[in-house]
Amino acid sequence: MIVVMQHQASKQSVDNVLDRLSKAGFQLHISEGVSRTVIGVIGENTKERLAGMAVEAMPGVEKVVPILHPFKLAGRDLKPEQSRIQVGDLVIGGKEIHVMAGPCAVENEEQLLSVAHGVKKAGATILRGGAYKPRTSPYSFQGLEEEGLKLLAKARRETGLKIVTEVTGVEFVSIVTEYADILQVGARNMQNFQLLKAVGKTNKPVLLKRGACATFEEWILAAEYIMAEGNFNVIFCERGIRTFENYTRNTLDISSVPVLKHLTHLPVIVDPSHGTGKWHLVTPMALAAVAAGADGLMVEVHPAPSEALSDGPQSLTLDNFLSLMEQVRAVAHAVNRQLEKQ
Repeated sequence: MIVVMQHQASKQSVDNVLDRLSKAGFQLHISEGVSRTVIGVIGENTKERLAGMAVEAMPGVEKVVPILHPFKLAGRDLKPEQSRIQVGDLVIGGKEIHVMAGPCAVENEEQLLSVAHGVKKAGATILRGGAYKPRTSPYSFQGLEEEGLKLLAKARRETGLKIVTEVTGVEFVSIVTEYADILQVGARNMQNFQLLKAVGKTNKPVLLKRGACATFEEWILAAEYIMAEGNFNVIFCERGIRTFENYTRNTLDISSVPVLKHLTHLPVIVDPSHGTGKWHLVTPMALAAVAAGADGLMVEVHPAPSEALSDGPQSLTLDNFLSLMEQVRAVAHAVNRQLEKQ
C-alpha cells in the first residue's frame, strides 16, 4: 500500500503518519515529489491493518491506495518520478547518456591502461573490466581477482574514470566494494538472492544484469531484493536473453528499455556486446538502444580482440569504439539527450 499525502502537506502531518505506521511495525519508504510526499508501506496484511488504523482519516493524508504490482519499491506507484543515481560526480538517469567501456577481463596493466586512456579520450565516463570472472567452463580464464581490482584502481587514478566491476559471490562483496564505484551483479547471479541482499546492504550503486531466461517481473523483483535492504541505487542492464536463434550470442531485447521505463523509476542501460556476441553488430544495436531511451551503454573494448582472454569476438578495437561514440553522440542529440561532457 501507499499513503499519498495532500498537496504540500505539512512536515508535522507527514511525521505523524510515519510515527504511527512505524510503531505498528511496517517497513516504510518515503518518496518526496515536487508537490507531495508518498509513503510506501510494506508488511503483512497491509490493506486490512491500514483500514483498521483509519490512516486515511489522519490530517494531511489524501488517500491510501494499493500497489498493484508485486514489486513495491522499484515501481512507479511509489515513485512516479525518474530516479537519478549518483556515482561520484556523475548522474545516471538524467539527460546525459553514460558509456561504460573496457575489456571483458582485466588481463594485465598494459592492456587495461591502454584501453582506459583510449575510451576516456573517446568520451566514455566509466571503465568496465572484470577482476572476478564467472565462466561457463572451469578451464577458462577466471580473472586476476584482487590484483585486477588494484589495476582498475590505478586506471581510475590515471584517467578519472569511474569503475564498474562484477561481484560474483557474497564472500567478495567487501573487497570489491573497497575498489569499485559500481557493483555489477551478472546475469548468472540475477537470482542469487543472498548476493542481492548483500549488495543491498552496501551504499554502492548496483548494476543489475538481466538473467538469460528472466522475465521482466523476475528481473524487477531481483532489484526489489536489493532495494528492500535499503539500497535504492539500482541500475538495470539489458544484456540479451536466450531464444532459439543461434546466429547471435543472445537476442538483445531493446523493448526492455521502454518497458522498464514504464514499470519502474530506475535507470536502464544496454549491453550490446553480450547482447549480440559479434563486434560488427555492437554499434547498430547501441544506436538502437539510445534511440529507445537507454540511459547508458556497456561496451567491451580491447586493444587486440583476437588475442583477448575473454569475449574477443564481441569486443571493439579502440578505433571502432571511437566510431561508435561519434554515432551515438548524433543519435543522442536527435532524441534530446547528450553524452557526458569531458
